[in-house]
Amino acid sequence: MFSSQPILFALLAFFTFFSIVSASPIQVSQRDVWTPDVTAPTTGAIWIIGETYTVTWDTSSPPAQVTNPNGKIYLRQGNTTQSSPIVQVPLSAGQADVTVPEDATPGDDWRIVLFGDSGNWSNQFTIAPKST
Repeated sequence: MFSSQPILFALLAFFTFFSIVSASPIQVSQRDVWTPDVTAPTTGAIWIIGETYTVTWDTSSPPAQVTNPNGKIYLRQGNTTQSSPIVQVPLSAGQADVTVPEDATPGDDWRIVLFGDSGNWSNQFTIAPKST
């Protein structure tokens, strides 16, 4: 009686060898991550709820290829980052005007978080209530 196992084994070996030999080399691309330093707000800055301020970051050293050119700015108080960005902006802009949300809790433990390729934080600053 004829057995098909040797033929199956030979076909499997042939296709495995053919797959290895004909496989294209894996292209490894360089991923450049841009983490520009947030330069404002600075320590000691006081922002008032409902007012508009300019957030700035250093754009002097971008990588050759920016993986994600789109930035999002979040507010972070203590260990909690707000779930929605307060503004979206190209990282190459170097600045964005933001309005302190009405629901922000006054305190001196606030930071700006700039997300793009990676997250960078500003120094801590204060958010104060509106004057009445």
